[in-house]
Amino acid sequence: MQKLTRAFYSRDTVLVARELLGKWLIHHTPAGQKIGRIVEVEAYLGPHDLASHSAKGLTKRTQTMFGPPGYAYVYLIYGMHHCMNVVTEPAGNGAAVLLRAVEPVKNLTGKTSGPGRLCRSMEIDRRLNAHDLLSDDFFIAAPDPAERFAIIKRPRIGVDYAKHWAKRHLRFYIKGSAFVSQP
Repeated sequence: MQKLTRAFYSRDTVLVARELLGKWLIHHTPAGQKIGRIVEVEAYLGPHDLASHSAKGLTKRTQTMFGPPGYAYVYLIYGMHHCMNVVTEPAGNGAAVLLRAVEPVKNLTGKTSGPGRLCRSMEIDRRLNAHDLLSDDFFIAAPDPAERFAIIKRPRIGVDYAKHWAKRHLRFYIKGSAFVSQP
């Protein structure tokens, strides 16, 4: 298993989103190591993307999203669900990839489809906002050996307010995965 590098994250967001599929999200918790295989993601392309948090500009909430690549952007929605994004592209771009679903690999209980369930199962909350994904306790790695799979493209979920951006095919998932939130 090879931990992803800063250079991996410092690239075009759509490319990073597609290449995150099949990678392992790893979190060392007091209860033990938790591992989930990433099976579904959404790309958010920066301030011009009306579905992106960064469309409202640099705020206290979005500060991490505008930071350097390879950091976790974790926030709370509806006052109850955490969501995790991976910051991409050079600092200042405000681009990130939302992790929507993982397939359980090790020590995961409960449902793992949907960003809130993923975070609950992986024990990810706002304490991990701005956490460096090159750390030893919370990171993404490529499994050995790399596997081959087909990727499906669809519109993102829950962004109807984003005008023409709502219809863009910026959601990617592994074809045939039973852990995808919505096929």
